[in-house]
Amino acid sequence: MKLYIGLDVSMKDTSVCIISETGKIIKEHILTTDPEIIATYIKKQNHDIDLVGLESGSLSHWLTEELLERGLPVKCIDARHCSAFLSMRINKTDRNDAQGIAEVMRCGIYREVQVKSRDIREVSSLLTSRRQLVEQRSRILMSIRGILKPFGIRLGSISKTKAGVGKILEVIAEKGINESVLFAVQNMIVAAQALIDGISNLDRKITECVKNEPKAQILMTIPGVGPITALKYLVEISDPHRFKNSRSVGAYLGLTPKQYASGETQKQGRISKCGSKDLRSLLVEAAIVLITRTKSWSKLKAWGLKLMRKNGLKKSATAVARKLAVIMHTMLVTNTTFRFCDEELKPQNA
Repeated sequence: MKLYIGLDVSMKDTSVCIISETGKIIKEHILTTDPEIIATYIKKQNHDIDLVGLESGSLSHWLTEELLERGLPVKCIDARHCSAFLSMRINKTDRNDAQGIAEVMRCGIYREVQVKSRDIREVSSLLTSRRQLVEQRSRILMSIRGILKPFGIRLGSISKTKAGVGKILEVIAEKGINESVLFAVQNMIVAAQALIDGISNLDRKITECVKNEPKAQILMTIPGVGPITALKYLVEISDPHRFKNSRSVGAYLGLTPKQYASGETQKQGRISKCGSKDLRSLLVEAAIVLITRTKSWSKLKAWGLKLMRKNGLKKSATAVARKLAVIMHTMLVTNTTFRFCDEELKPQNA
């Protein structure tokens, strides 16, 4: 008899449900979220284990990798795709979710998620840490502006360097301000400068990673694509060969418009915004640089300029970002650099 197992994973405990090929519940149990404990429990079953499933989440890549190393047929399934099936149950409990996941594995109606390797996860941690520090730096600088405005001190543009942030104290000294307010601002400036040091350290580490990654260097031949965008693309795509064609990458990253068709009604909406929000924003930034700042000409730049004259920069940048995602995937598969066009192909109105 074949068995299908569903794991509902949480930080401390994991609910396990084992069902037969006919859908009958064989066993249910709650285990500590530890791969050794879970693998030992599953291997004690006296029947063939056909599939073990768990939803994608913060622990899923680590747990899937560990269970695969212990010889279990584990698959990480798309949580958003699985939630539609689980939502049909009246009561939302870990036990019911484990039963639902096991039933999904038995029926074969799951969508498998690519499990990222340890190296990819390490690079991803660098990018995530840098993004968090940049966001905190921006919040602190905006808070300093907000604190000083009630006292009539309006800061202009601030250089996001230690020296630039330190000049805020010079502006305050010229205006004159209460000692308690000055003390508060000084401490926030110290925190902002510490964040700037952390960002600089991470930038150096990311640059070292790019030097040792030939694929990232290939992507960086595209105008507007720097080390962070190249590494973020590699982290999200992971294995480029898992896509049947390059065009599907645009939809995977949420850069294609939504479609609604019912009867005689047909509508095309805004982009779906599925996938990584960070990578989408980075690709849009790269597209803006390619359209507006790059001097070297390419077919992509000419196409983007044509769209910009018709639809404006915002829509053209989104369209170019989708094309960039497709082109970058093709470059990884074919191991070729970005192609520029001759000056004679430059549009006459450019």
